[in-house]
Amino acid sequence: MHPVETFELVLMLLASVLALYWLAQRFKLPPAAVLLVGGGALAFVPGLPSVSLDPQLALVLFLPPLIAYGAVYASLGRFRRQLLGILSLAVGAVIFTTLVVSLVLHAIVPSLPWAACFALGAIVSPPDAVSAAAVLARVKLPRRLSTLLEGESLLNDATGLILFRFAVAAALSGAFSFGEAVGSFAVVAVGGVLLGLAMGAAWIFLVRHLGDRMLILGATVLSSWVVYLAGEKLHVSGVIAVVTTGLVQGWFQHTVIAADVRLPGVAVGRLVSFVLEALVFILIGFSLRGVVERMGGLGGLNADTVAAVAGVIAALILARFVWIFGCDGLLALARKCGLQRAQPMGWRQATVLGWVGMRGVVTLAIALTLPMDMPGRDLMLIASFAVIFVTVIMQGSSLGLLIRIVRPVDAEPPASISMAGAEAAMARARNAVVERLAYAEDGSLLHPLLLEESQRRMRFMERYEFEAELVMDGLRSHYEAIVEANAASRAELVRLHRAGLIEDEVMHNLERDLDIEQMAMHFQFTNES
Repeated sequence: MHPVETFELVLMLLASVLALYWLAQRFKLPPAAVLLVGGGALAFVPGLPSVSLDPQLALVLFLPPLIAYGAVYASLGRFRRQLLGILSLAVGAVIFTTLVVSLVLHAIVPSLPWAACFALGAIVSPPDAVSAAAVLARVKLPRRLSTLLEGESLLNDATGLILFRFAVAAALSGAFSFGEAVGSFAVVAVGGVLLGLAMGAAWIFLVRHLGDRMLILGATVLSSWVVYLAGEKLHVSGVIAVVTTGLVQGWFQHTVIAADVRLPGVAVGRLVSFVLEALVFILIGFSLRGVVERMGGLGGLNADTVAAVAGVIAALILARFVWIFGCDGLLALARKCGLQRAQPMGWRQATVLGWVGMRGVVTLAIALTLPMDMPGRDLMLIASFAVIFVTVIMQGSSLGLLIRIVRPVDAEPPASISMAGAEAAMARARNAVVERLAYAEDGSLLHPLLLEESQRRMRFMERYEFEAELVMDGLRSHYEAIVEANAASRAELVRLHRAGLIEDEVMHNLERDLDIEQMAMHFQFTNES
């Protein structure tokens, strides 16, 4: 394909992303499912070139920035409190699902070697971080469930990748050592954590010394790819390294990054995440064409292949439910035996957690890396695609309905201070500084307007802390008045500029001030309401 044609194809894909995303918004459908189906449909449009998704490029291009974005904004406090539950899902559930899928597959296709069955189990066992983020962004879950799912999606890819490599090596060599596998797993995981901590420390040093907004943003965006590739070169887990670096960045961003860097950084992160997430699903759909052609068309699927694929899908869905309900049952038993730290979720939360198991780019990319001489490679590719389509479309599309039916309860106690209480505490701290600086050494008042504004804000926040509903009525009217006044200022600014009475630089600077004022009031009002 000519380079210009390749660029045209990329533009077409981006335009398709926007169109499909608009359709999803218009009809209130999960964007991931619409993009996946849309990409699959576009793949068979006559005249369109075939798009092949290079597996190594897919992992390097999509996985690090999307995992890093999730890690940076992860709730680290709840992450620590739910660490055992996260590890149970990210490690225990992945291993258990791998075993169940391999057992079911070998029972259906006895001629397939055990190692190949384990390889397919490792491919389809880890739920995908990209798929989970895309679906969970559309639903509201209790805090504990959100934390468990976020943590699982950040760590389980590493488990699946490690299991897959051992299974492939065993399938091709015919040798496997359990002790060696466990030791290698520990080395790879710990090495990834240490590398991520080192990269996080390097990022903090760079941010503190670069001094330029664009350099800081560039270093932050590139850090996920750098640490992932470094992990692969050092033969440790690049995924765990990226997660660790992201957690460090999320913890220190509030103290080492200035506001004029953080605000555009959030916008850049959201844009990169949106584009990459959307391209992942549409490219997965496009890749379906190559697999179907390899099988000689849809008519090439025989009854044995269909039975094997159906068995794999059923096994991985049921295995997740068995693991989650089994672990929750053990927690309930431990609590009855007097262990008060054991906190079972209950059947409502366990049902939702069991249903959230969408697979995506990692499953596809790992499947495409299968060696050509791997036994059962075609079956494994078809099963991987089927798992992605069924889980994203069926589970992703029905998750909102399931939540409305089951109505999971948020049993985790909230933090001791609410948003209103935090705002009141901030206002008191601000006012203490203003009162100290408002007066000269001789006691004369230097900044009367600043002092008056600070005290008025503090009194308002203290009243809002205890009378939130009453204060919100007045705040809503206040917000609407500011929006209208801001619009009048903007209209006058545009009139002056178009009449040639002010320079472009004046126009841009004053418009930026109006934008910041409107954004600040909008965020304050929406957060408090």
